[in-house]
Order: sequence, then structure tokens, then C-alpha cells
Amino acid sequence: MASSSSLVSSPFTTSLSTSISQKQYFLHSFLPKNKPPRSRPFKCAAVIGNGLFTQTTPELRRILPEKSNGLPTVKLVYVVLEAQYQSSLTSAVHTLNKNGNFASFEVVGYLVEELRDENTYSTFCKDLEDANIFVGSLIFVEELAVKVRAAVEKQRDRLDAVLVFPSMPEVMRLNKLGSFSMSQLGQSKSPFFQLFKKKNGKSSAGFADSMLKLVRTLPKVLKYLPSDKAQDARMYILSLQFWLGGSPDNLVNFLRMISGSYVPALKGTKVSYADPVLYLDTGIWHPLAPSMYDDVKEYLNWYASRRDTNPKLRNPTSPVIGLVLQRSHIVTGDEAHYVAVIMELEANGAKVIPIFAGGLDFAGPVEKFFIEPVTKRPLVNSVVSLTGFALVGGPARQDHPRAVEALMKLGVPYIVALPLVFQTTEEWLNSTLGLHPIQVALQVALPELDGGMEPIVFAGRDRRTGKSHALHKRVEQLCTRAIKWAELKRKSKVDKKLAITVFSFPPDKGNVGTAAYLNVFSSIYSVLQDLKNDGYNVEGLPENAESLIEDIIHDKEAQFNSPNLNIAYKMGVREYQTLTPYAPALEENWGKPPGNLNSDGEHLLVYGKKYGNIFIGVQPTFGYEGDPMRLLFSKSASPHHGFAAYYSFVEKIFKADAVLHFGTHGSLEFMPGKQVGMSDVCYPDSLIGNIPNIYYYAANNPSEATIAKRRSYANTISYLTPPAENAGLYKGLKQLSELISSYQSLKDTGRGSQIVNSIISTAKQCNLDKDVALPEEGVEISAKERDLVVGKVYSKLMEIESRLLPCGLHVIGEPPSAIEAVATLVNIAALDRPEDGISSLPSILAETVGRNIEEIYRESDKGILREVELLKQITTASRGAITAFVEQTTNKKGQVVDVADKLTKIIGFGINEPWIQYLSTTKFHRADRTKLRTLFQFLGDCLKLVVADNELGSLKQALEGKYVEPGPGGDPIRNPKVLPTGKNIHALDPQAIPTTAAMQSAKIVVDRLLERQKADNGGEYPETVALVLWGTDNIKTYGESLAQVLWMLGVEPVADTFGRVNRVEPVSVEELGRPRIDVVVNCSGVFRDLFINQMNLLDRAVKMVAELEEPENQNYVRKHAMEQAKQLGVEIREAATRIFSNASGSYSSNVNLAVENSSWNDEKQLQDMYLSRKSFAFDSDAPGAGMMEKRKIFEMALSTADATFQNLDSSEISLTDVSHYFDSDPTNLVQNLRRDGKKPNAYIADTTTANAQVRTLSETVRLDARTKLLNPKWYEGMLSSGYEGVREIEKRLTNTVGWSATSGQVDNWVYEEANTTFIEDEAMLKRLMSTNPNSFRKLVQTFLEANGRGYWETSEENVERLRQLYSEVEDKIEGIDR
Repeated sequence: MASSSSLVSSPFTTSLSTSISQKQYFLHSFLPKNKPPRSRPFKCAAVIGNGLFTQTTPELRRILPEKSNGLPTVKLVYVVLEAQYQSSLTSAVHTLNKNGNFASFEVVGYLVEELRDENTYSTFCKDLEDANIFVGSLIFVEELAVKVRAAVEKQRDRLDAVLVFPSMPEVMRLNKLGSFSMSQLGQSKSPFFQLFKKKNGKSSAGFADSMLKLVRTLPKVLKYLPSDKAQDARMYILSLQFWLGGSPDNLVNFLRMISGSYVPALKGTKVSYADPVLYLDTGIWHPLAPSMYDDVKEYLNWYASRRDTNPKLRNPTSPVIGLVLQRSHIVTGDEAHYVAVIMELEANGAKVIPIFAGGLDFAGPVEKFFIEPVTKRPLVNSVVSLTGFALVGGPARQDHPRAVEALMKLGVPYIVALPLVFQTTEEWLNSTLGLHPIQVALQVALPELDGGMEPIVFAGRDRRTGKSHALHKRVEQLCTRAIKWAELKRKSKVDKKLAITVFSFPPDKGNVGTAAYLNVFSSIYSVLQDLKNDGYNVEGLPENAESLIEDIIHDKEAQFNSPNLNIAYKMGVREYQTLTPYAPALEENWGKPPGNLNSDGEHLLVYGKKYGNIFIGVQPTFGYEGDPMRLLFSKSASPHHGFAAYYSFVEKIFKADAVLHFGTHGSLEFMPGKQVGMSDVCYPDSLIGNIPNIYYYAANNPSEATIAKRRSYANTISYLTPPAENAGLYKGLKQLSELISSYQSLKDTGRGSQIVNSIISTAKQCNLDKDVALPEEGVEISAKERDLVVGKVYSKLMEIESRLLPCGLHVIGEPPSAIEAVATLVNIAALDRPEDGISSLPSILAETVGRNIEEIYRESDKGILREVELLKQITTASRGAITAFVEQTTNKKGQVVDVADKLTKIIGFGINEPWIQYLSTTKFHRADRTKLRTLFQFLGDCLKLVVADNELGSLKQALEGKYVEPGPGGDPIRNPKVLPTGKNIHALDPQAIPTTAAMQSAKIVVDRLLERQKADNGGEYPETVALVLWGTDNIKTYGESLAQVLWMLGVEPVADTFGRVNRVEPVSVEELGRPRIDVVVNCSGVFRDLFINQMNLLDRAVKMVAELEEPENQNYVRKHAMEQAKQLGVEIREAATRIFSNASGSYSSNVNLAVENSSWNDEKQLQDMYLSRKSFAFDSDAPGAGMMEKRKIFEMALSTADATFQNLDSSEISLTDVSHYFDSDPTNLVQNLRRDGKKPNAYIADTTTANAQVRTLSETVRLDARTKLLNPKWYEGMLSSGYEGVREIEKRLTNTVGWSATSGQVDNWVYEEANTTFIEDEAMLKRLMSTNPNSFRKLVQTFLEANGRGYWETSEENVERLRQLYSEVEDKIEGIDR
């Protein structure tokens, strides 16, 4: 794939010294062959032209009649989504003007995207003033539809004819042809209304298909309408047939018919026209075939009789690729890019079956032409859609279940490649964003919901003619990859080669095989056992997972950078350069090969081990983790030579048929390049080359999984996170809970105050005095106050006890046992699901005692003892009832037996239902049985899903070249549809968020946050809140944190007809009841890639609020923007820049890498990293310019922040589990930027349970430490995984130091207790040291670092002991004392 063209220095390897603009950047291999490549300087930051995505202008589509021949002039204005009609219409108009004997035609055309530009829009409005006819088609982008409607509405009565073909209802209402109109459209009495109703039931092939059915049936119906009306309606239907028939001849007759019938100047002139030439609605098309085929047998007979093919194609075993094409490209003659793909496939020995459809529903044609009707076997080995659209419904309304059903029947890999729609080739090449955001939403995100993968841009668009042309390099790669997937179906298992790739973060011997929640080596072992039994060649597989670790790490105690990892291959420099055509591009960042990473000074080293046809390799890391200078660069460096050598080895020396990336996540997909729609100089694309990429990804991380799908073409297969358990209580906390029980039974005797004193002193020993205001010991307090103190401590204990923890690490192919699933089910049962008519178990139980559960939550949070006790009873009863239910469905071994069968038995009899039996012994025995039964039927379905296991099954399907069923990623508790795992993970339609429900939840959290801040801030509202938006959170919660930002600003999202959110409207300050809060939004790099449309929405919202004429004390956005505009001397819109992220193709602030690798000097350095990497703004006024550096405004905005804020949305990931959270925390930074040097309050919203909480950061860190790091249940669960478990403990401590560094919100006792738990306990110390000495060394180093940096004050003895341990473990690792 990577030819010499990739050698040209890419725009992403920002060098340390030279600036990009000095370099020459070539538009190689992409332009049509006949032009010599032009070179031109490449500038990233400058806003090109109008700052929009496309600089094309309608003047290219303007045709004026050449000579005035005394004939009347007819002026036509058209607006289309895609440019394929341009050449066809142009040629039709030239024909009419040449042979014109009745009128001269003047025509001008607009691509809907061009109307974003104000100047173009005003030209459009002007053009309409003297137009006769307006035509619009496929106008589905709401903000542009609104503009088209506004312009045409003004002129509608004056225009002679208005024709709008499938578009949004508000544009379709503009139609008028004589007496025919659609102004009623969307109201129930309109016959067309039925087209827009969401259909229930199986088929909702979408609007355009109903339109096509109409075209076929209406002419018959029209007989019965009054004649002139019928005539006009018939004309509309004929127009649609002409338009869909798209050829120049059809369009000539279309223009003759409409102008002859409706233009007054031609009244009385006889203008004849021919009937539309109708093409097949669906069929098979091949550029060399004599005609289109409606029958696959006929097509295959023609194919077999071809004389022009190469011998490979006559071979009955050659692969067959199915192609899906858009009919409009074929009929308008804009099909050069399709022809190129067909020719390339055939040249590589693959047969093709190219199918098309006129509507937007391809599910029928896929079943009709790709599946053998009798045997039901697929006729193709893989399918490539070249339309870019979802399989059913195109840009309008999709039906994903119908698409998945068709693709499951077919059962082959499904690739969706992209033609550029809104940009020309040059515009795409020069864009750091890559694809236009609307194209990403329509043509990348939506096809992913069908299970589509590999969004490769294969065709560009010519600026002048609007025609599509093939991008030869991309076509070559697309075709090779499609054939590779097809080969997987045909190759025998024993010959198949698989490269399993593991990760090592941060680079250290103790970290080989890192992945979120996964016991990597046990999982690989279980996968290899399974493949071996299935017939793969896994020669020499060791006895168990431990020996497998030994084999790969070769010597657990060797250091990472000594050559003691097992070396699988030594690659000489010359060999490396031959195999890696893009190697010279890496020299700018890394010097000449071999460099000093993954090298012995002469060779590049590939680490890993081969077993037969399976290679297990260690992916190299970024390479700059340990270099504080490089961590400060705002753009990330290219991969280093060792990294490139690894992938060259896998593809070209080992010759892998597929690569399996093992677990969440590696660095390949985060390498520099465009955000979406890679070109051949983007590193992820060069690295993965032509190898099919299968990727095991945690089911709860759909956002990063999506980056892997889009940037490294991965087929992502989800795995389960470990079963959750309640944290429980231990040591002093357990004692406290016993004291509280005795207080409740003895509080009215004389011993009450004595017990309260014990409770207070124990609570202080447990450091709860930071969370609960405790009176001094021995001070007399009233009985009422005693109850309140006890209630508050009790409430805190329950919060700790019921916190969910994933226990241990998951092993692929080992689903949880039923009993392990109880805590998950209890939490699934705790949420109301009104859309499914399901009430939560706590709310059913609360109703039984005449209460509302929300009220109990609120009162219990205040620490009212009887409410805390009632909540405890409800929680206990919920767990009891669900445990009883689960026990009924399991066998002696604790496995779930045929759930369906058992459930029917249980749910059949009212009296014996296990949950009823259990509740009959509690105070909730009167609970509503109908509601309970509905809930438990749902829980029964969930239980089946939790224990179903398809992780190994799906991997084997992928390796056999079959389709892997898609499914959403996210939190199984909020969305049980995530289960069972083993699905191809997708995110969601980015334009669908935030949902109404998310907006509701967001309002509650924002109100609680502002109340909390007011209480902590002397009754003042915060003027500015600095907050973070994460990709995964917004997928799991359908945009809750996005909605929080909107609600702080006091605006609400407005959805269009299709439920897509592309607009916002302000809520009045009166209705809001508070000032509008200013925000500084830091979007993670992943959020930026997935939700660029939403960044646009947010930026428009902020600018809109800044421009509202409101008093400054009611609108802090305006207040600050006006001050900043004055200081910087810019317009208020520019000063109101608040939506920031990294530069395109870069991720994270690098603070996490610096902390994990101890490569930082002081906090100031960390803050500089944050500012330098996170100060890139998105500007909705120039969206095409991508992310632009605006550091000054970023600093000014941050300096007004009174509070910092983040969200936790699922129990599996908390503040210290991953480094992302502190990596994005600006608390200390804001303090340094504020003029008054005041530290902002730091808050964390916790929506992991039904009872949403807003806590301070330090409360959350304490809760986290108590439930995880210091909790025996958690660390013993981790240690049961052995080698990986020690690393997990060390990681939590390192992340805690990260919080100290960015926020200073970690209490001293957290470190002290951790030291007591892991270092002072001799037995524990020995276990850690012997299980994974490298991770243990890092643990000791982290303790010493916490002390040395002033985050932990402790006794000199403790520090001395740690120093001693450090040198002992060093010696042990270096092998001195053996």
C-alpha cells in the first residue's frame, strides 16, 4: 500500500525545529492521471478562504445562453446534496441551447454545503429573484434546509414551478406545480404524511423507497382525481421519474416538459417531450456488460462467457467480491470511480458482482443478488459498499435491525468505503480533520451501526465538473483489504497465520500485556487452546498461562530495555528500509534508523514468540513517554522506527493473514494523521497496511473502540468487564457498622451517648471526619443531634459498602457464574426504565411503605437516621429478592441452567415466585406483584445475556471471514443491550445526542452542582465552570455531560423531524431563575473525533449566549467575553471561544504519560503540557479550518473559573482506575492563572447509581481509596490474577499521585494507609515482590516519589524502609543476589 508517495513528509510530523509551512507538500497519486502533480506549501493553521469545508462556488455550475436569438429565457436554479447531477444537467442544457427552437436556458446549481457561506447564500437568494424554476434534491441537513426554505418561500408564489425531490418535510412543503402542492405535508390529512410516519413493524425502508412505490402506483390512482389536479400531480410524478433516471436525455425531456407546461412566456408554444427512459430500480451493473441484469444467474452466465478476462478470473476458486453502488451515479454517467474499483479487483484475480438500487434500501437487493436462492449459501466472500450510506435508508431515516438481519443471512465481512461528497480532493487532503463532519455522521457513524467497517476514502471529486474520480492508491488498498478478508473465508485453518499483539503501558517489564479489566495472558492462553482444538497450528504451546508469560518475557526479572524480552526477529536497517516505504518520514522526529528504541544499535528488534502459525508480539510504545521536552509539544510525534518495524515484520515477514490486538488499548490507532478518513500519509493507515485487524475491546469503552475502527480499520469484538461486587466494609469501617447497629437497639437506654462517643472516635480513626462534621469527643449533645451524627456516619458507610467494584480481571471465554452476576442485576434493577414500562425495584419497595424513593434518597443523604435505615432495608431486600431469583435458575455448580425453561416455570405461578417468597418475610410483603413480575421478566432476559458467552465464537467467525454481529458499547447496567459480549462494538449516531432523557438528568446534576458551589462559596453562583467532555461517557449516557454544558449556558437543544440535534435555543433568564454560567470546555481527543458536530453545536451555543443583550450579572458568558474582546482587541464572537481540545490527530495532555513515567520536574511543567496540548479551539464560524491554537483566550477563560468539574458515569471506571481523569484536571492550573490565586472548588458528579451525587474531588478520591486501593476485597480480587494483579495495585497508587500533582486534593492518610497495607505487612510485601518484581519496584518508587514531591508526610523510618526495599528489589531484578 504505502508506495513512494508516502515518503513525502506528512503534515503531521511537526518537527521540533522547522515549521510545516516551509515544507513542500505534494498532492501525489490522488489527482487524475493527466495532470502533473503540483507542489505547494502546506499550512495548517491558516483559515483557508471562507473557513468552511468547501471552497467550491456555484459559478462553476452557471450556464448562460450564448446568443440572444429572440427566444424567451427560462432560468433554472437547483440545489443538490451531491454533485453527480452537475455534469448530466450541464450537458442537457447545452443540448437544449444548441438545438433550442422554443427557449434559451440559463442555469445555476448549488451544492447544499456551499450555502453555509454568507456570500454564496446571498447570491443564491438573488438568483431566485428572477428564476422560473427551482429544483431541490436530498436536502437532509437541518441548518441548511432552514436556509433553503427561507430563500425559496419568499419567491414561491412568483416562481413558475418548484420541484423538491426526497428531502426534509419542511423543504418538501415548498413543492408547487400548477394546482399541485405539498403544503399539507406532515399534517395527518396529507396523503404524503404516511411517508414520514415512523413505521412500526419490520420494514421501514425509509422515505425514498415509499416515494418510489408512489411513483409506480400513483399514475393508476390519478385517474380518479379531478382532471387539472390529476394532471399536475402526474407531472410531478413524471418529473420524479425523469430526475431519478438522471441521464442527460431524461433531463432534456424533464426541462422541456416543465418549461412547456408551466412557464407563462411559453404558453401557446407546443413543446413536445418524450416519456422518461426508465432504468431498473435494482439490478446488477458491470461497465462491460451489454445491459443491466435483474437476475444473478444471467449475470454470472455473461461473466463466464467474457473473453477479455485474465486467466485468474476463470479459476472457479478465485474470490468473489460483492459491490453495492448508488444508481444515481450510474444513470448520470458519473461512475468512473466505480469502474476503477471493478477493474482493480479483477486485475487482482477477484470476480465481482456489482449491484445497485434506485431507492435507499439495499437490504432486499443484497438478499436477492448475493445469496444463492436454493441453497441459501452466499455467492460472495466479502461485500464492499461504495455508496458510503447505511444499508437501509441512506441519509434520511435508517432501519439498522433490517440491515443487520440481511447481513447476518449473508454472513460475510461488510466494508463501507467512502466517496468524498462535501469536499474536493484537494480540500480533503489539506484538512487535518479529514472528512467533513456531516459526512462522518451520515457515512461513517451510521454504517457502523450496520456492522460496516474500514471507512477508506476511495474517490475524490473534481472541483470544476463535480465528477467523482478514483484515488488510485486508496482504491488499491481498499481492494487488497477486501480480498484479504475474502481469503480468510477460503484459506484452511491449519495454514492461517495470526499475529496476536499485546501492549505494554507504561514501558516496563512488569507491564507487558496491559489491557483494561483483562487478564491478558490467561485470555490468550484460553484463545490459543480453543484455536488449537479448532484445527489451527499452535505448535509448542506451553502447559499453562504462567509458562506462556515466561516464554514471552523470557525472564520475568529482566529489565525491559535489556534484550531479555524474548526476541522474535532482528531486522537489519537495509531490510527495514526496503519493507517500510514510509521510513524516511520518521527520521524528522527520530533520526536515522535503527535509533535507540527497540534496537540493539545495529538491528531493530521485534519482541515476542512464535507457536506454529501464531505469533505473540509486544507492540512498542509511543517512545516519548520518558522525555519531558517531547511531552510539551502541542502535536504528537510520529511512530518511531521500532514501531514501524514491528508492523512491517507482521505483514511482510511473518505474513500474517490477520492481526489480533489484544485488549483495550494500544497506540497504533492514536498515531498522528487525520481524525477520520485517512490519506496514505496518515500513520495509522501506513502501519496497518493491508492486514485485516481484529481487536478485542472492553464493552464499556465504545468511544476508543470507534477510534480503532475508523483510524486502524479494526473489526472490534467486545469483551465483558469483570463481574461487579459491592465494596463491603472492612477493618475499622466494619467495627463502625457494628457500633451503629448496637446504637439503634440501645439508643434509648442510658448507653446511647457512650456508644455515640465510640462511634465518633472510631470514625476519626477511619478518617471519616473529613467527610462528616463530627462533634468533639466527650461533648454532651442532645438525643436529636446524636441521631443526626449517627445518621450521617451511617449514610457514609452505606455509600462505601454499596459502591460497585469490578472484582479481579476478566478471562476471555469465561463468563461470570450466576451468583457473580447478582450485584450487576441488583444495579440493573435499581434504574427506572419508563420507555420499557419497567419500574425500579427500590421504587416498587418504597411504594409498598407509602413512600417515594427519590424522597428517601434525598432525606438519607442529609443523614436522617430513620431514612438511612429505611434505605438500608430497601437495599437489603433488593439484594435478597434478586439472590433468591438467581438461585432458582442455577444448578449445584452455580451455573445458569436453561434460563428460559426455568423462568417460564417461575413466572407461571404467582404464589411461588422466589422473589415473592423472599419478600414475604420482610416489611415489603405487600409489593405490587404485576410490577415485580414485569421487572423480573426483564431481569431474567438480562441474566441470560450476562452469562451468554460469545467472545471466542465471534473471534473465530472473524478469523473465518464471516460477519460479526454489531452491538452498542456502553455500560451494561444502563443499557443491557450491550450484552452478550462478542459483538462488533459501535458508538451511536452522533446527531442523536443529547436525548430528551439526557437533558432531564443533566438539569438535575447542574442544579445540584450550582447549589453545592453556592453553599461552599458564600451564597455566590460560580461565574465560570471548567469541565471535561469524554467520548465514552456521552455514548453511555446519550449526551448527559454535553447537555450539562448547554444547561449551564441556559440553552436547550432542538431536534429536527428525524430526531437529530443540530440547533439550540436560549431559555429566558426569567425561566432559568439564575444567571447564565460561563464554561471552559476541554474535549478529550476522542470526543473531538467522534462528536465534532456537537463541538460545533456547543460553540454556536456559547457565541449565541455571548451576543444576547442581557445584563452582565445575569449572563457571565457575555460579561467575560466583552472584557476579553476589549483586552485582545477582537470581536465578541472570537472572544467567546470556549470549546477546546488537542490538535487534530493528537490525544491527551500528556500529563498522564509524565506522571506514569515520572518524567516531570515540577507541577508548573505539567501545567505547561496541559496548556500547550489542550489550547486548540473549534470555531463554528470557520469549521473547515479544524482545530486552531488559541492559547491566550484559553488561559484568559480558565483564569475566570471558580470551579472545575468532571463526571463519573459507570461503576467500572473511577478516578484512580485510569489516568485520563487527572490528565484532564486543571484545578491547580486554574489557581495559578487566577489573579487572586484562589484555588477553585473541584467537583465530581457521580451518576453511577440511581441516586445522582455531586461530591468534591477530595471526597471522591477518599471514597475511591476506601473502596479500591485499601479494600481487601478489591486487592485480593486483583492478586488472584497474579502477575497482572500487582500491576493493577501499582497503577492505582500512581494515579493517586497524579491527583496530588494536578489538584492537591489527596489526603495524607491515603498514602499512609496504603503504606501500612502493602509495605508494612511482611506477608503481603513478599507476595507482591515475588509475583511481579518490576511492578513492585514501581510501587516502591511511587511511594518514595509521593514523599519526595511533598504529597505524603511520614516518619523517617518509613522512608528509610522504602529506600532499602528499592535497592533490594533492584538487585533482585538485576540478578545480583540469586
